[in-house]
Amino acid sequence: MKKEVDIAVIGGGPGGLAGAFSAGKRGLKVLILERGEELGGILNQCIHPGFGLLYFKEELTGPEYAERWIKMVEELDNIEIWTKTMVLEVSPDKRILAVNEKGLWEIKAKAIIFSMGCRERTQGNLAIPGTRPSGIFTAGTAQRFVNIEGYLPGEKILILGSGDIGLIMARRLRWEGAEVIGVVEKLPYPGGLTRNLVQCLEDYDIPLYLSHTVVEIKGKERLEGVYIAPVDDKGNPILENKKYISCDTLLLSVGLIPENELSEMAEIPLDGKTGGPFVDQFLMTEKEGFFACGNVLLVNDLVDYVSLQGLLAGESAEKYLKGEIKREKKLPVKINGNLRLVVPQYLSYPIILPEITFYFRVLNPKENSILYLKEKEKILKTWKYPMVKPAEMLVIKVSSSILENVEEINFVLEGSK
Repeated sequence: MKKEVDIAVIGGGPGGLAGAFSAGKRGLKVLILERGEELGGILNQCIHPGFGLLYFKEELTGPEYAERWIKMVEELDNIEIWTKTMVLEVSPDKRILAVNEKGLWEIKAKAIIFSMGCRERTQGNLAIPGTRPSGIFTAGTAQRFVNIEGYLPGEKILILGSGDIGLIMARRLRWEGAEVIGVVEKLPYPGGLTRNLVQCLEDYDIPLYLSHTVVEIKGKERLEGVYIAPVDDKGNPILENKKYISCDTLLLSVGLIPENELSEMAEIPLDGKTGGPFVDQFLMTEKEGFFACGNVLLVNDLVDYVSLQGLLAGESAEKYLKGEIKREKKLPVKINGNLRLVVPQYLSYPIILPEITFYFRVLNPKENSILYLKEKEKILKTWKYPMVKPAEMLVIKVSSSILENVEEINFVLEGSK
């Protein structure tokens, strides 16, 4: 079966919903392809508050935030929604092969918005020595078990990794009566947002073991315990100092990986630092007509950023179809100092947007930092931060007038220890 649309949005989470809404309200024929049974993505299992503070100016739970966007999308007659639809292939000429209950579809789109989100790193990614008993879950899987399926994954739980999902699950499991022994983090600093450290660990006296990692798993049918050990400055475990911790469950909160298998099928170049595609200020990839937003582009720490990226992707898709994006010249965005990654990675000229939003992750936590925007040695603009942390993105807006006639774009972050 065949179908033609203006915009195909792959993924019905917060980024895809915002992208579809943005394109749909501009009169374009939009099709959302979502493999799950309902829209909303991971938000449906995130029943804790803290969503929507930037965009809606109020605190919402994940399902409440998703419902707002779903209603906005469903009010537009030119947006078609296909749930329980698996995208199998995406070709460079914007042809999508998908399957659902009605059969196999070939969908031809004039532009495609990628919003597939990300997946968790698993035990296989970590290669921890030991046996392979039951009782080892990713934090997101445990979250679904508790919040949607109604199952408690264990009674005596240790969490490896201090990412936000792991921190939130530490509190959630304590609420459900489980014993949360502690959170083990390999780095010398926490990996989650400060608010989650305070609200999820400190408020419940849950220990955080920094510069430690799990070095061995013990158990036959079910997990019986693990060995943890401190790590040296290079991250290598000091095995002679390992100690045994008895537990029946190990949750892994050890990072997220953007889901870019479809991007690779479409022959779209990926950035090794972000895990997502290289994009310009329009969030258009190096292959014209393909856009990316949300966690498939880079792992965001706030859902509001995901939605804002989706809105921009939908707006940019319309500009692309109208022929307004010219790409007469490309200028790379360079980063130096205490910066690990940046999005967008380059600018396309003419810029045409009134301002450009840049997203950064830092390498190390530092106090009293200054972010410089430079053209060679000339300072164009500065931003001051009392504290920067790898877990918290830096998000800035730059007026296009500043970048219109520059020959080089260089961001440098400097700070004290």
